[in-house]
Amino acid sequence: MLISPAYAQDAAGAGAIVMQLLPLLLIFVVFYFLLIRPQQKKMKEHRAMLGSLKRGDRVITAGGIVGEIKLVKDGSDEVEVEIAPNVRVTVVRGTIGSVIRPEAANDAKS
Repeated sequence: MLISPAYAQDAAGAGAIVMQLLPLLLIFVVFYFLLIRPQQKKMKEHRAMLGSLKRGDRVITAGGIVGEIKLVKDGSDEVEVEIAPNVRVTVVRGTIGSVIRPEAANDAKS
């Protein structure tokens, strides 16, 4: 009765800590592969798309405005977009949501 029960529990304490941290590590790994990694990949593709903008591309802004790029200013993150005949607005590159690529028709030739 002179020996404290705390001495007997000390040896198993290291294994218990690992078992308590294992679920947290597992949750982090799942979050990384399901949320963080795909978001980073999407951001990388968006940055590449913004870097490859050129005159004549049809774009959609984050606000939903559709227009055609008329002027790409070098050294600046501004782009001039024509949204209607003879109506041009200056747009920041980061607000461009996507580029509209022309698609070929699926009409069958007879």
